[in-house]
Amino acid sequence: MGSGGKRLRPALLLLSAGYAGYRGTGAVRLSAVVELIHSATLVHDDVIDGADTRRGRPSANSRWGNHRSVLAGDWLYMQAFQLALGERNFKVLDILIELTQNMVEGELLQLAKLGRMDLTETDALELSARKTACLFSGCARLGAVLGGLDDGGEQALADYGRFSGLAFQLVDDLLDFTASPERLGKPVLSDLKEGKVTLPLIYALDDGYSEARRLVAKVLEEGGFTSVRPEEITQLVRESGALDRARQLARDYALRAKACLNGNATGDFGRALQAMPDFILDRDN
Repeated sequence: MGSGGKRLRPALLLLSAGYAGYRGTGAVRLSAVVELIHSATLVHDDVIDGADTRRGRPSANSRWGNHRSVLAGDWLYMQAFQLALGERNFKVLDILIELTQNMVEGELLQLAKLGRMDLTETDALELSARKTACLFSGCARLGAVLGGLDDGGEQALADYGRFSGLAFQLVDDLLDFTASPERLGKPVLSDLKEGKVTLPLIYALDDGYSEARRLVAKVLEEGGFTSVRPEEITQLVRESGALDRARQLARDYALRAKACLNGNATGDFGRALQAMPDFILDRDN
């Protein structure tokens, strides 16, 4: 928690609540809830992935071991739901339970697909929707619920969050190929090292780059960069045009997010929501 992070999810909830006309302390409470849930998923993800770093610092599991880290993640989940109970709102709890279930199902789906090179764009986007976009969507929906929006307004904000989350995940996948380890806070191509074939790689493999296919297969077989240098793969992915293709898809999702505001982006909260997809696209870590 002390290592910071972007705090985009709580910001999205606060902005959505303000946009929906809510002016109470419940938004602050629920923003803390979603950040606790997000932190719990990161702790558990690092255990599953065997990750050594998180946000440029040693991960919890590398410092205290898997057993303590699993329990710490569980504790964070329980703290989140205990805090959420303060709202005394069953709809809020329904949203939090649904998004948590989706994230767990996404992790299980990802585990089933580790090390596979036959993934499609549809596979990658489904994973992104479950593991990332559902939490963004839930944050925006919670803001709408606090503001008492009707079903249409609630769905529009939920869709805004979902499209923003998909754009966020695509940019995250791109940064694995384009950012420096210092900016990223972890080694480049760490996804591939963990057996995850993300959308830029899927595009490169689909485009018939046989050399990329051979190198990726070697990394997956060896479980890391033993006989293949990361630079070899990043160069081939760049040459294939896969990064540009994935970046354009991220832009498309950002535009779809903005469209969900239906041109109603007046006031400080509306303008901030209008700007958030651009912030997501422009980030470099």
